[in-house]
Amino acid sequence: MPARDTVHAQRSARFGEALRLAVAEGMLGETRPLAGFLDADGVRTSVASLRDAFDAEPRVRVLHTFAAKAASLVPVLRLLADCGMGCEVAGPGELRLAFEAGFPPERIVLDSPAKTRDELRLALALGVAVNADSFGEIRRIDGLRSPGSASVLGLRVNPQVGGGSIGAMSTATPTSKFGVALRDPGAREQVVRTFTERPWLTRLHAHVGSQGCPLELIAAGIAETYALAEEINGALGTRRITGIDIGGGLPVNFDDDETRPLFSEYVAALRTAVPGLFDGRYDLVTEFGRSLLAKNGFIGARVEYTKDAGGRRVALTHAGAQIATRTVLMPDAWPLRIGAFDAEGRPRNGPTMVQDIAGPCCFAGDVVAHARELPELREGDFVALYDTGAYYFSTPWAYNSLPRPAVYGFAGEPGALRFAPVRDAQSLESVAAESGLGHAEALTALFGPAGDLQGPAGNA
Repeated sequence: MPARDTVHAQRSARFGEALRLAVAEGMLGETRPLAGFLDADGVRTSVASLRDAFDAEPRVRVLHTFAAKAASLVPVLRLLADCGMGCEVAGPGELRLAFEAGFPPERIVLDSPAKTRDELRLALALGVAVNADSFGEIRRIDGLRSPGSASVLGLRVNPQVGGGSIGAMSTATPTSKFGVALRDPGAREQVVRTFTERPWLTRLHAHVGSQGCPLELIAAGIAETYALAEEINGALGTRRITGIDIGGGLPVNFDDDETRPLFSEYVAALRTAVPGLFDGRYDLVTEFGRSLLAKNGFIGARVEYTKDAGGRRVALTHAGAQIATRTVLMPDAWPLRIGAFDAEGRPRNGPTMVQDIAGPCCFAGDVVAHARELPELREGDFVALYDTGAYYFSTPWAYNSLPRPAVYGFAGEPGALRFAPVRDAQSLESVAAESGLGHAEALTALFGPAGDLQGPAGNA
């Protein structure tokens, strides 16, 4: 068996072992019907693959940051910090999580298209790098930045090289909300003027998109950004731009166990499209998220009921839109592979039948897998949703006030896996508190005993 196939077979067996142990140890069962699982060893291997790919270019200096939105869980972020990663954040919540996880300010990059003045003040005071998303934000930074700020400051540009197969994941389209649209009339000239007038502006940033964007499209966007950096430095007669943030966006294969494309293939595509990127004149920043974690995690869910409808078997589980939002709302763009396991967590075998794997949310489209050929599932069985280590269990949707599931990490050799809690399952008390329990009487208190509005307006 080829080495790559061996790795993938080992991954499938490893996840199967983890699910069986989770059932045996009570992490999954009738009272805990849903949980997320992340392979910490797999995450470390993915980070090493990223580093190895860029280390093959010895002259370039790279800060690899993890896109916090892909797994906004402090223990996961701390694992990545321990692996030497930096952190890319897109708001005050993610910035707080990054600090709680132990990332130093100089290894944090703040992106987002709608930063408030308070967010910018904090980032500049802490020394966090900031990529401004617009000329308007640059003007805000003009008024907020102190000469002694340690923050590396950049401008995000949209090279407008086009979109991939998923429009919502494509950020370099002509009308994208992100960055300065370089091909709009006068925009490129204004970018050059902006750098000319601001010696503290030293970085360019571009992110073409993620899932659905081929390597060639991503590389084309980075090539456009590199050309702009060369143009600005040439116009100024000095190396004003010293760094290029090339974003992330490496797509993930959701069709089978194989990891593709590889980080080494991504670097090769960049080397072909823009060889000057690796000559050592520019420091680079990357912002990978999904490609580091997706294939290192899975969701386990208990089958609560089965039924037949219109000649189709339906397995009703606890994994639906609240945990697999993108898959439910865009099933063609975000299909997930499903594993079938019996009540003991062992792989279910036997004849297959066409089945829908549905979730608990109260709308008809809450289906995570349509018409799949799987061994017949029964009440009390379990399903695994593969390739869900990024986004899925870390950023749940509170539809129907469904509580957030527990998340566990695991590590170790086959036959000796060890588990650790990453996030506790949300309690119903917490659900009620988040739903305004502490203000339960606030609206009725606006009215008197007879239902009259109280206060000056009610007495008028």
